[in-house]
Amino acid sequence: MKTIGILSDTHGTVDARLYDFFAPCQELWHAGDMGGLEVADELAAFRPLRGVYGNMDGWDVRGVYPEVQRFMCEDVDVLMVHIGGYPGRYEPTVESMIRAKAPQLFVCGHSHILKVVNCPRYHLLHINPGAMGFSGIHQVRTAVRLVVDGGRMHDLEVLELPRSRTSPGVS
Repeated sequence: MKTIGILSDTHGTVDARLYDFFAPCQELWHAGDMGGLEVADELAAFRPLRGVYGNMDGWDVRGVYPEVQRFMCEDVDVLMVHIGGYPGRYEPTVESMIRAKAPQLFVCGHSHILKVVNCPRYHLLHINPGAMGFSGIHQVRTAVRLVVDGGRMHDLEVLELPRSRTSPGVS
């Protein structure tokens, strides 16, 4: 059994309140637009980090993190990209990957909008953790915590933080 912290679109910002929320986690997954290796390094110093680069990430992040990650977590097949779309409207390259071999869990970012939905067409769970940074259209900053136990995913929880930069614990 593993507890996973999932975030995206930090755009160079790490809020210290993430550490309390992610305290039970054994791994963190970042679905792109980190905003610099400093963010990745800070998160990786806290918990092992898997990540993908996003469209706003520079060559520093792209040199370390791939565009696509496909891996197993416990007995769950995971596909993670930054720009993925949504069930019924997947990005064409992602749709091809899913159609070829559907994962059980698909994680993406980019939209800055939290969305957790079952995709009946491909029998997968789609998670977009929203955005934890300040750049973008979102009104609330969000992150997700999820338990993966063998082939089961359960106990999904959401952290919501205000958009205000005057919030305590922002570095």
